[in-house]
Amino acid sequence: MKNPIQPLHTTESGVLRFKENAIVRHLLDWATERGMGMNEIACMDFSKDDRQQFAQLIGYSLSGYSELMSYVDDDAYNAAAKMAEGAPEHEARIAALQEELDAVRMCLREPMARLFGIHPDDLGQNIDA
Repeated sequence: MKNPIQPLHTTESGVLRFKENAIVRHLLDWATERGMGMNEIACMDFSKDDRQQFAQLIGYSLSGYSELMSYVDDDAYNAAAKMAEGAPEHEARIAALQEELDAVRMCLREPMARLFGIHPDDLGQNIDA
């Protein structure tokens, strides 16, 4: 089971950010002052899912979150972007995955037609997005 996605909000300066958790933020600031900051945490053995949620809990901006490519996957970012548009988390996750599936279907249309020796239009409606 994946960790939940933090809600997003727009700051006074217009930046779209995840709602930070005040306790997690305080603990990070406290630890950073003592030599255990983001760089040290990056060297530790945590799952990608936990790292993704940690970035959310410390209030990363959505645009900055998209740049954490070593551990933020497209599914997590795309779902968060859908949430920023107002979708509830479960609907946002489904919509992001549906878009990915539609893109894969479109990419496979020509190769599948060649594989079966048929015209792409003869594949049927299920292959179309």
